[in-house]
Amino acid sequence: MIPDSATHLVLIPSYNTGARLFETVREARRYWAPVWVVVDGSTDGTGEALSRMAAGDPGLRVLTLARNQGKGAAMRHGLGAALAAGFTHALSMDADGQHPASSIPQFMAASQGNPDALILGLPVFDDSAPWLRVYGRRVSNGWANLETLWTGIGDSLCGFRVYPIAPLCAVMARVRWMRRFDFEAEAAVRLCWRGLPIVNIPAPVRYFRPGEGGVSHFHYWRDNALLVWMHLRLMLGFLMRLPVLLPRRLRSSRR
Repeated sequence: MIPDSATHLVLIPSYNTGARLFETVREARRYWAPVWVVVDGSTDGTGEALSRMAAGDPGLRVLTLARNQGKGAAMRHGLGAALAAGFTHALSMDADGQHPASSIPQFMAASQGNPDALILGLPVFDDSAPWLRVYGRRVSNGWANLETLWTGIGDSLCGFRVYPIAPLCAVMARVRWMRRFDFEAEAAVRLCWRGLPIVNIPAPVRYFRPGEGGVSHFHYWRDNALLVWMHLRLMLGFLMRLPVLLPRRLRSSRR
């Protein structure tokens, strides 16, 4: 049995993920403890079934939100509870199984060796990846790198990453946004602005089709509009911070 970590946990936000959620959780538990799941107002019965699973597994904890609030809000809820429980780092992964649980130990080890760093998954896509998603994220990555003066964000949207909890909670307490699909990109940019170093690690990504139990709540027009609005806000913040960010970037480039 994997011993519980006192500092690092796996945090999985879930909304109406269906049966795929249970496989994701079982796989995560194979490689790490503890694993926490935030059930974000799900109406598909997964919250109740997962709570029964947790009753027989001390390494699994389920947090439940009464109504759907969005991925970022679910992460904030879980991160706040983790911080209060004494954890320092959280590895986030999507509930639909597209991220490989077998990579959890590698990412956790990188975080333990670089506790101040933000550990980002660098997606390695296979043929299951929708081309609109693959090419569309390149636009978001370009903006995120501009907003941080190319300080190392390999991918701004990958949900498989390890956060230092305290800095992220501090950011989210000050910012009213980043509560939905915009969470990952804005978190990466704002943590870069705070001076956190970035470590990028390749991570395979698989998109499950509906016939394989895959569930996606991505809405192309709505969520891309949300990303456009996010980057407009971040560009304004970037311009305001440029007198601080530019000298910092110049100093780091000389090292």
